[in-house]
Amino acid sequence: MKILLTFPGQGAQVPQMLHQLPANEMTQQLLSQASAVLGQDVLELDSAEALEKTRAVQLCLLISGVAYARQLQQQGISADFVSGLSIGAFPAAVIAGALTFPDAVRLVALRGQLMEQAYPTGYGLAAILGLPLRQLEMLIAQVNSAALPVYLANINAEEQMVIAGSEAAMAQVMALAKAGGAAKVQRLAVSVPSHCALLIPAAEKLAQAIKQVPIARPQIAYLSGSSGRVLWQPERIADDLAFNMARVVRWHEAMVAAYEREVRLAIEMPPGAVLTGLSKKVMEQGEALSLGQQGLAAVCGIVAKYRRS
Repeated sequence: MKILLTFPGQGAQVPQMLHQLPANEMTQQLLSQASAVLGQDVLELDSAEALEKTRAVQLCLLISGVAYARQLQQQGISADFVSGLSIGAFPAAVIAGALTFPDAVRLVALRGQLMEQAYPTGYGLAAILGLPLRQLEMLIAQVNSAALPVYLANINAEEQMVIAGSEAAMAQVMALAKAGGAAKVQRLAVSVPSHCALLIPAAEKLAQAIKQVPIARPQIAYLSGSSGRVLWQPERIADDLAFNMARVVRWHEAMVAAYEREVRLAIEMPPGAVLTGLSKKVMEQGEALSLGQQGLAAVCGIVAKYRRS
């Protein structure tokens, strides 16, 4: 049996998430490192008010993901694969050994800032459930224009998609989707039109910054949530980290790839639980768990059970 650690993207954040991290020396070291890199106390980033900003959200998800994954490692749970959705790719790269934690903090702070500045108001993401991909692509094509930009952003499951774009364009697609039989349409709590061409200029700026940072060959297989492929070459991981903000998320393909590579246990880092549900849709055998929902003791017990079987 192989184990996959998954790292959630923006939308999973909750107030006080850094204050709820495991109280141990390792966590304190991470918080101190991040504070030193940023020149501010990172515990100021997880208030409800602070989390209205993309930069704060992404930094909190990075720190949380690394802290919980290292806690699992301390308990003897070693992963065979790591994969992150959007910002989750950065803690995944840290745990894989491709990127140092201080460098990840610097890059994620810049990433969040670039995304905030690109489209400060009037843009975002919306979920569309219950339509096949081809039908949703046709609806997007009806609306998309220079005046009303809207794009496919995430393929999370066979009939669970996310669109990105301007508020007006998304509203039109959501209305068409509902009329066309969608089970649910929902504006997401994300203020940036992620995972589409609108963020290519911001991604190019991040790519220039990543060129100044050493990326190592990972010690754990790095599974891209954008391409669904396992990446070992440092230059390909660097490209994935820089440009995933402007590329469609292909999470369904990534989970199929993991399952085909004999992953039978997927563990999602807190505060996420959405990726767990998406992983369950693919894993006909095995199990997908949310560490935040199950708790450390339960997860360790399940891992021990699988190792004995």
